[in-house]
Amino acid sequence: MAEIEKKRVFRVPHVYTIILVLMAVFAVLTWVVPSGSFERQEVNGREVTVSGTYEPVDKIYADEDGNEVDLRQGVFDVLEAPAVGIQQAVEVVAFILIVGGSFQVITATGAITSGVARVVKKFKNKDVFIIPILMVLFALGGSTFGMAEETLPFFAILMPIMMSMGFDSITAFMTVFVGARIGYIASTVNPFSVLISQGILGIQGNPQLWLRTIALVVLTAVAVAWVVMYALKVRKNPEASLAFHDDIEKRKEFGADDSLLDSEFSGRQKAVMAIFVFGLVAIIWGLVAQGWYMNEISAIFLAMALLSGVVSGMNEKEIAGEFVKGIADFAFSAIVVGLARGILVIANDGLIIDTILNTLATALSGVPSVIFTSILYVVDNLLAILVPSSSGIAALTIPIFGPLVELMGLNPEAAVTALSMGGTAMTLMSPTSPVLVAGLGVCKISLGQWWKVAWKFFLVVSVICMAFTAVSGLIPLS
Repeated sequence: MAEIEKKRVFRVPHVYTIILVLMAVFAVLTWVVPSGSFERQEVNGREVTVSGTYEPVDKIYADEDGNEVDLRQGVFDVLEAPAVGIQQAVEVVAFILIVGGSFQVITATGAITSGVARVVKKFKNKDVFIIPILMVLFALGGSTFGMAEETLPFFAILMPIMMSMGFDSITAFMTVFVGARIGYIASTVNPFSVLISQGILGIQGNPQLWLRTIALVVLTAVAVAWVVMYALKVRKNPEASLAFHDDIEKRKEFGADDSLLDSEFSGRQKAVMAIFVFGLVAIIWGLVAQGWYMNEISAIFLAMALLSGVVSGMNEKEIAGEFVKGIADFAFSAIVVGLARGILVIANDGLIIDTILNTLATALSGVPSVIFTSILYVVDNLLAILVPSSSGIAALTIPIFGPLVELMGLNPEAAVTALSMGGTAMTLMSPTSPVLVAGLGVCKISLGQWWKVAWKFFLVVSVICMAFTAVSGLIPLS
């Protein structure tokens, strides 16, 4: 009977399988959903949708050269989409691989784990406070400069530390991922969600910054409480963790044994730690003051790796070997990001995204205000599965939803709030979320394990976000 029950347990498919199935689903939709497109125009250097310009497009038509174009995506298109998706996401893929290789060189020196271990040891019986401290810092990064891919190195940093403290790999993942994501959801001055959306709508001065700050405090407090309660439960009863059996091997792989907290912090390691801290300061300065993005951050990490290797006493073969090892460890995460982009390739080539968007915008007209803002939030939530980029969703929806919100007699900031919250909250769970799948890959946690842990938290966050979206719309225009 036990064997029969075991066979009946639902197993979440591999993330590659989920992505391939989604590609096939959207390929079928290109045959069913009418094709169409909006006109685009450039606003502040970005291409945005022009409201009221949607025009249907025939599934089969002749281009300017007389060649037949068929928008219906077939089996071969689905098989091509992964390669095209990786090519289109090459900047992110390259970033993950370079950072992964560089970070492996830094971690091979033992400086980061020994340095953080010294801090943890000083907390003694209050080491659990490391979790809220780190989460608040990550949340501030997500809320202000849109910290996302920049968190990837921290997953590997915290894995051995958290496990040596008696927590599991899921706790390490949540501390980084949930911390940064909750800050991104409650964006205050995030240029990739709030500021770009306000720029498209012509809103000056971020008039609802006070509301966004309240949301940041509330959501961060909820997230910290959830992660700390989970961490304490797992430390008290390790077998309660879904990753309990997997973590036995991870502890060996990441060197997370009891001696980690007593490891020596040598002079060379202190020098490496100084290089690492200086590099992070340079990255934050570049992001905030210089508009840096992934290429510049990759360059800093590579410089940190080379300097750390030399300072720690490694020879060139050892540095190169560790770099290759890091690339191998991060390859899964990098490829998943590219494959997920393939879903968007299918939808774009079939010209169905604008049709879906136009249909949703039309259907929302005439709905009561509070229900309208909630639906707006849910729509942005669902669109994040297809377009896992807040700036991408902003470019698609804000030109349409902004005027629509005003026509409903509400504050247009509701469209911004729905976008910043709804467009990010879904990335807590979506298999097309690059940061989620990349972080899970680094921590060697399956998507199924994460869904089982996080679904209740996702629902609580969604309810809170819908409440803030409604308040945002009901605030009178100044």
